[in-house]
Amino acid sequence: MRGFYNNIVSWLSIDSEQGVTAIEYGLIASLIAIAIIVAVTLVGTNLSGLFTYVAGKVVAP
Repeated sequence: MRGFYNNIVSWLSIDSEQGVTAIEYGLIASLIAIAIIVAVTLVGTNLSGLFTYVAGKVVAP
């Protein structure tokens, strides 16, 4: 029974190196997400202005 318990504990424990790696991957993923959000916001604003400009030229006689 002791061997079974030790196997479960070792399976559930997280090595400190793995924890650090997980934090690093989390930080990288969050920075990528922030970059994507900023890029989409800027492109969306520019496209909105472009569509407004084109719509104004199409509608006006």
